[in-house]
Amino acid sequence: MNPVKIGLLGLGTVGGGTVNVLRRNAEEITRRAGRGIQVVHAAARDLSKSRICNYEGIRLTAHPVEVVENPDIEIIVELIGGVDIARDLVNRAIANGKHVVTANKALIARYGNEIFAAARDQGVMVAFEAAVAGGIPIIKAIREGLAGNRIEWLAGIINGTGNFILTEMRDKGRDFADVLAEAQRLGYAEADPTFDVEGIDAAHKLTILAAIAFGIPLQFDKVYTEGITRITREDVNYAEQLGYRIKHLALSRRTPKGIELRVHPTLIPYRRLIANVDGVMNAIVVTGDAVGPTLYYGAGAGAEPTASAVVADLVDVVRALTSDPENRVPHLAFQPDALSDFPILPMEEVETAYYLRMQATDRPGVLADVTRILADHSISIEAILQKEPVTGMSSVSVIILTQRVLERQMNQAVARIQALDTISGEVTRIRLEQLSR
Repeated sequence: MNPVKIGLLGLGTVGGGTVNVLRRNAEEITRRAGRGIQVVHAAARDLSKSRICNYEGIRLTAHPVEVVENPDIEIIVELIGGVDIARDLVNRAIANGKHVVTANKALIARYGNEIFAAARDQGVMVAFEAAVAGGIPIIKAIREGLAGNRIEWLAGIINGTGNFILTEMRDKGRDFADVLAEAQRLGYAEADPTFDVEGIDAAHKLTILAAIAFGIPLQFDKVYTEGITRITREDVNYAEQLGYRIKHLALSRRTPKGIELRVHPTLIPYRRLIANVDGVMNAIVVTGDAVGPTLYYGAGAGAEPTASAVVADLVDVVRALTSDPENRVPHLAFQPDALSDFPILPMEEVETAYYLRMQATDRPGVLADVTRILADHSISIEAILQKEPVTGMSSVSVIILTQRVLERQMNQAVARIQALDTISGEVTRIRLEQLSR
């Protein structure tokens, strides 16, 4: 049987890795898919640029539309990134009756609903395992491996850049700006690191995971997103002293009132496995009613880890080429007409515990004023840590851990605490999750 012909949009790090994996493991892939998989046409922005792959036998072009319009190609692999151009090319490929494999999390998070609808109309597949957590097969795990479960919650470290920064701050006592500069030198962070450090990249990925876990439409615009730029080495150290580690966590939970969708710095007990995921690695905990908590760990980026997911999607598509479109695994795990309109919970209605750090005047009665305000808003205290005053300073650092409370109540309490004459500057607030239920 002739090999399935593939068109590749993008010959960068992941595109080159995909070519290498397909060629190196050709025999194994053919045995699994039932047919060979061969890249025959590829588009790259700069054809003169050196590549990490040998593109001998691949027709190259600087015009991706030529690949999409090639009648011999059955599957388009979109690896160019961005949104607008990628959206146009993917929709054009679908209109031409071609299946699509993509690693583009922003595209799926923002326009996946329309793309999947178009694919269903044309009877083609859109596969996107590589869009979340690189080489970790988390989408397949939730969509298929946990299909017998009612997913209760999931939480993940799904951006390696942010995790590297927080790990270095903890292990070496370094400041955020210093570690970010190193991450950029090492190639972990872009020249403009906004998507990574402000949580936008993780929010794209969480949008996809939550849709698959809970059977809801993709709703990127409703994800609460908070970055790590204001985390200090003092916060990291105080968290350690209290038995916690700070991670940039993406979390989605089913509650009676709605689905939580949030990305923010989070204190996690150091004994949790996910709290010990360091450097650029990724990890996701998924908890189902039948299976309980399950943990998925691995490389969240890189040429071949991501290519591993791309090729796995290609194998799935090739296996399904002759199957009835009505009997394929649904894009978002649930049948399209069974997606729920269950609401996304506003952040003010989310309940969580908190770490509070404030600079307080070193005199009697100040701490009593703070605790009284917390009590007025029905906020219970779990622990208090008051540091010794620094010589020559008239104020001290006070750290408070609270029990779980609605975000709205905490907002009101923090506003009152900051208004006290004895509290200088803003109160640092970091949410705290036990991840035990």
